Amino acid sequence: MTLSAEQRTQIEQRLREERARTLESLRGLEMDRSGATAQEEAGDLTKVPFHPADLGTDTMDAELDASNATRASRELADIDDALDRLYRTPEKFGVADDGREIPFERLVLIPWARTAD
Repeated sequence: MTLSAEQRTQIEQRLREERARTLESLRGLEMDRSGATAQEEAGDLTKVPFHPADLGTDTMDAELDASNATRASRELADIDDALDRLYRTPEKFGVADDGREIPFERLVLIPWARTAD
């Protein structure tokens, strides 16, 4: 399946939208990390947790932020790779790694998709 010029434009727009959304998400996570400490965010006046669960919650929040940042970074790399494929070899865009065609409807939803399923 070769995408029409209109379809390529639509996919490029979706990729750019998703790239902007992902960058904004990463910036938000970076702002969270560079801003107030977990204790300050919780309103604590001391760095000593009053309850062991407080420390666990703070740790869980930090791990969740790190996990989200990793996921967003991977997604950004996938989006950039898809944009590169779209520009370099537009005639091959929409072909899965295994050679099958990726349905256009799937590309609209996940424009960086590399599989047909």
